[in-house]
Amino acid sequence: MSKGKSIKAKILVVDDEQGARDALQIILEDDYEVTTAAGGQEAIACCEGSDYDLVFLDVAMPKVDGIATLKKLRAMDEPMDVVMISASDKADKAVESIKLGAYDYITKPFEPDDILSAVDRVLEKQTLQREVRYLRSEIAHRYGELEIVSGDSTVLDILQLINKVASTASSVLITGESGTGKELIARSLHQHGDRCKAPFVAINCAAIPSELMESQLFGHEKGAFTGAHTRTIGKFEHANGGTIFLDEISALRPELQAKLLRVIQDKEIVRLGSNRTIKVNVRILAATNTNLEELIEDGSFRRDLYFRLNVIPIKLPPLREREGDVRLLAQHFLNRFNLQLKRDIRGFSDKAIEALERYQWPGNIRELENLIERLVVLGRESEPISYEDLPLEILLDSSVMTETPSLGDGLLQARDNFEKQYILKALKKANWNQSEAARILRIHRNTLLQKMKSLQIRETPQTATPKLFST
Repeated sequence: MSKGKSIKAKILVVDDEQGARDALQIILEDDYEVTTAAGGQEAIACCEGSDYDLVFLDVAMPKVDGIATLKKLRAMDEPMDVVMISASDKADKAVESIKLGAYDYITKPFEPDDILSAVDRVLEKQTLQREVRYLRSEIAHRYGELEIVSGDSTVLDILQLINKVASTASSVLITGESGTGKELIARSLHQHGDRCKAPFVAINCAAIPSELMESQLFGHEKGAFTGAHTRTIGKFEHANGGTIFLDEISALRPELQAKLLRVIQDKEIVRLGSNRTIKVNVRILAATNTNLEELIEDGSFRRDLYFRLNVIPIKLPPLREREGDVRLLAQHFLNRFNLQLKRDIRGFSDKAIEALERYQWPGNIRELENLIERLVVLGRESEPISYEDLPLEILLDSSVMTETPSLGDGLLQARDNFEKQYILKALKKANWNQSEAARILRIHRNTLLQKMKSLQIRETPQTATPKLFST
């Protein structure tokens, strides 16, 4: 850790010689918070009362020597990284200490650079470990079972199927519209199976140029093509022992479909530019938002590959067909973005939720997630999301405009609702130019302003620059 950092790493120096303790303290104290101990018992007491990022531990000490101290330090609930220091280069002591969990072994007399280099390596290792733990927790949070939020019977049946087939090696073909969560299902299959500790490698077949796809999947040797300056490992080798997820499998060109079929049958690959076969143990999950059977009929997708991939079919329903899930998912995303963005948006008004549930969601869950993030960013702190906060593409959806009003609303309420929608449509067409909107409506501009005030129509950042979500 460099100078100037507000939080310094804490280092414990343990040596029975005062001179050695002083030397190490002088080397370290400019950049780190240093504590010293004169023996093993004192070191153990220090570590029981405080956490240290690193311990420099002398091997030869009276009473409790370094090896015995190391064993006790490594047996603690939060084991600490230890670098052993010895006055003699004894290979047996070095090997023993490393086997017991010491990070490194340094002999006296040491140079300051030796000590500082050891600290840098330990702290860098700890930083990487923290990053790995964080990324694993993020993946578990984002793709864990709790993230598949649904009360819909079809989706609940799919979750039961995932539990049944997760630990098999069978290929799975996941179909559904864009934004329905196909990759989420694939990751859930991986995480709940026997391969969960091995890699999960995802590749979007539609996002990679066709001329590069073979190299991406199977790798290439040096000189295999112009620009191939080094050997490169492909996605199948990276996924060895784990799972490969081939999204948008329908985009794979015919000659690669044939090679993928051979990989499934023979469980081996050949790098581009090589004749040597490489055995791979990979579970294949594939996904598509197109009808592969229609592609088979027109000759653009291999029937035999389809049967190999479609051993276990999973068809995800679109959001508009998932009963009650819009409300569940909207609240789920609201909770997540409140936490992530440090906001306090207090739920949804009844009218807002009803509008969300009437909308057809062409972009499915991805569109809903993006919308809720936008509403949380632009929402008013400590207030619920209201009907007026929703963007025009939601308010002016045809399903909302043509809905038959409830008789319980009363004629006046039904008239106001229709009038509000009609005026909003005109304002949108006029890009919120009130004079132009009044001309479209064939009323005076002052009349329009009065109507907007009485119907609580106001121009917001969402309505001023309406944008449609990509699907």
